[in-house]
Amino acid sequence: MFGFWKTWKALEARGIMGINRRNADYVLKYNKRSLYPIVDDKIITKERAMAAGIHVPEMYGVISTEKEIDKLDDIIGGRSDFVIKPAQGAGGDGILVVADRFEGRYRTVSGKIISHEEIEHQISSILTGLYSLGGHRDRALIEYRVVPDQIFKSISYEGVPDIRIIVLMGYPVMAMLRLPTRQSGGKANLHQGAIGVGVDLATGLTLRGTWLNNIITKHPDTTNAVDGVQLPNWDGFMKLAAGCYELCGLGYIGVDMVLDQEKGPLILELNARPGLNIQIANDCGLTLRTHAVEARLEELKAAGVTETPEERVRFVQEMFGHIPAVEG
Repeated sequence: MFGFWKTWKALEARGIMGINRRNADYVLKYNKRSLYPIVDDKIITKERAMAAGIHVPEMYGVISTEKEIDKLDDIIGGRSDFVIKPAQGAGGDGILVVADRFEGRYRTVSGKIISHEEIEHQISSILTGLYSLGGHRDRALIEYRVVPDQIFKSISYEGVPDIRIIVLMGYPVMAMLRLPTRQSGGKANLHQGAIGVGVDLATGLTLRGTWLNNIITKHPDTTNAVDGVQLPNWDGFMKLAAGCYELCGLGYIGVDMVLDQEKGPLILELNARPGLNIQIANDCGLTLRTHAVEARLEELKAAGVTETPEERVRFVQEMFGHIPAVEG
């Protein structure tokens, strides 16, 4: 027992945030319950983002009832690729990614051939709440299929890599690239076996990786190095993340984004209870950074000043960046 206490005190000294501290000091303190539906429902998030001019994957349509499943053909139209997902799903469950059509059927991103009836059955399962938070009835969202930027080809297995940035009161405090693996079934979900890679806030350069709670330097499927990769348009990602505070009003969130081959950075979804594995990938505790942001907020409050998203990004890049940001 003493050994555990000693270890925990050492972690606390490094600023490692545990789940109890996250919940009490950040989720409960900064996130009003009344605002949760904005981030817990992907359709509401998407509609809010589009109204604010924030880039998201295009929404083709929504199916809310069994009867509306008949609209599927009209929603898909002549498109050969699209994504179907539960509006209130979590952890990537229930998502169907169609990459192409084949002989009157559909080919998923993993290569499986499925029928139109199987797609309808998947939508029906979504509507019953099979994948939703709390098992409540849900809606099915049909949207644009993101095509990952070519930079990820050598360090990702199938699926779509995404970027998670934790944001406190509009200030990005830590970032991670999540890379699908064969074990994760092509999903960027750490609990299912995806890789988490730390990202330098100042430059967008990838740091080390964590896979199944082990530190790694190479992707297990491609064997290519996951560290030292320069993510394109990094300032664009940072500004998108910072602007999500104004979008949803929640003070402590995880912003999940993707880099599309043609459309650039896109917001995928927001999370009011972001996980803590990001600390392992960055070899750094969240608490040291959140305390620095809270001190900054007190300082600005005393001066009667608020900062723009651009100013907030500049502050965190100077404060937390491993490498000085390059000007110009």
